Amino acid sequence: DAALAGAREQLGRSLDEISRPPAGRATADFRPRTIGAAAPRAGAGRTGRIALVSVPGRHAFVEAMDALEAGLSVMVFSDNVPVEQEVLLKDEAARRGLLVMGPDCGTAWIGGVGLGFANVVRPGPVGIVAASGTGAQQLMCLLDAGGTGVSAVLGVGGRDLSARVGGRSTLQALAALDADPATELIVVVSKPPAPEVAEAVRESVRRLSTPVLFALLGLGREDLSTTAEKVVAAVGGAVGGASAGWPELPAPVPSRPRKGALRGLFAGGTLCDEAMALAADRLGTIRSNIPLRPDWALPDDLRAPGHLMVDFGEDRLTVGRPHPMIDPTLRLERLAEEARDSGTAVVLLDVVLGYGADPDPAAALGPAIGAARSRAQGDGRDLAVVVSLCGTPADPQGFDRQAGALQRAGAAVFLSNAAAARCAAGLVQNGAET
Repeated sequence: DAALAGAREQLGRSLDEISRPPAGRATADFRPRTIGAAAPRAGAGRTGRIALVSVPGRHAFVEAMDALEAGLSVMVFSDNVPVEQEVLLKDEAARRGLLVMGPDCGTAWIGGVGLGFANVVRPGPVGIVAASGTGAQQLMCLLDAGGTGVSAVLGVGGRDLSARVGGRSTLQALAALDADPATELIVVVSKPPAPEVAEAVRESVRRLSTPVLFALLGLGREDLSTTAEKVVAAVGGAVGGASAGWPELPAPVPSRPRKGALRGLFAGGTLCDEAMALAADRLGTIRSNIPLRPDWALPDDLRAPGHLMVDFGEDRLTVGRPHPMIDPTLRLERLAEEARDSGTAVVLLDVVLGYGADPDPAAALGPAIGAARSRAQGDGRDLAVVVSLCGTPADPQGFDRQAGALQRAGAAVFLSNAAAARCAAGLVQNGAET
């Protein structure tokens, strides 16, 4: 017992010693090695303190739990986190009165600060709860174009409205925004949810004092641009211009239909979901690695005849490599491949601007689009390229500069992803599956 007590005393002295800043360095320069150690220095326990976890998915649970135990809400940017660990984290957060955003939470906007992939938007009265990163970004950008801002964007992770997770963080985020005096209207954005979970969330909002609109994507459901128009109208903004309700970008849009297939190459999963749902109305089956129906699933090599859309940000494709909004390599390779395919008539792409994303996406994508169209022309084909450009004038990449570069490369560019998807589907001859 005496030896054990002495060992503990010695261990305590050793830990105290290595926890002190090195000699000659100010305390402010000392860098804690864990979230738990950093939390006291950041004033943990005060309202609004958040930890952001962005490590490989197999390590995210430990770091997020460390944050919760330190009294911090946590945004888990990491993907490839097992769903069982997500449920454990969210149950622990609820027990502590905290919020877990994620895993695979790409976007949040809190206190005027963007976290993860986030656009530069004006403040305003609209709060967003998003089980979708690029869906939240698209809505933020459309609202900004309509003269309306956001009070907060609380991402909850793409699986939150699945049957296994049950909307745990969505319900907490709704309660938080309902208690926020700066939030006058709440919008819930999600990839296609589990029907029973969506209904449970709808039931819960009936007890809130703040009005709530739903943008739950899927076959036959309202698109994000239509939801944004309703939001802008509800809070007194103004939308004008194109038939889709959002200002057109000054460039000619191809009108002659092409014979062949539509190929969508996406960096944003929710933008891919929305485009698939809209294109399917006209074209029928759209094969995908994130299919809207089980029988529309692509094989593992992501190739099939006919219409298809690939989400290059899907978890399996981001293991060991940056997200395609940062590194476009896989998508550029596939674009060149589609240009060589005589069955490809139209290519649909998304480009997402804002903090965290590629600082100049058009620098690589513009020449790639030009090369793809030239290759197709050399084979006697007129390949159409349509781009959904998600961004705002204040984004660091320069919205107008990016749009201009893509247009000069021969792409038709839209602010609304829904408008881009409808345009691309309309360019396929006869609107029939090939």
